[in-house]
Amino acid sequence: MPTPDRPIVVRAATLADAGAIVEIYNAEVTGSTATFDLVERTLDDQRRWLAERSGAFAAVVAVDTATKQVVGFASLSPYKERAAYRTTVENSVYVHREQHRRGIARLLMEYLIERARESGFHSIIARIEASGEASRALHESVGFELVGVEREVGRKFNRWLSVAVMQLML
Repeated sequence: MPTPDRPIVVRAATLADAGAIVEIYNAEVTGSTATFDLVERTLDDQRRWLAERSGAFAAVVAVDTATKQVVGFASLSPYKERAAYRTTVENSVYVHREQHRRGIARLLMEYLIERARESGFHSIIARIEASGEASRALHESVGFELVGVEREVGRKFNRWLSVAVMQLML
């Protein structure tokens, strides 16, 4: 429930949110290393992605109640395909660039963590480009710990990228 000091509400994403989500995501594809995707998503790609999300793996959005605009989104995804991993999930969280430092990512993270607990998961993994200090600090602030660094596992913008792996035990 939004309040004057918290005008952001987190809710389940719908297909109607696909345009806002693809705008937020594609800004990261083309302008940052927050995602290792190299090709922008189309609106149809984003709709398919949303249609595949349900139950504990549903996507959520953060909505500014004053403007009614989607300002961020997040999701939980299966960590690995093999059955033994089914109690571990991986999180993703993205906030519109003009909305950074408003606490939106933290609201989305808190929502995801609660959803993961309610769904009976045992741990959440975050895979963060290693130089992403803000994302690493966000995850640390909600209880994630650094468990390792995968060195130079990706390449984007003509440079090698490492991944910090962080984990929250639920």
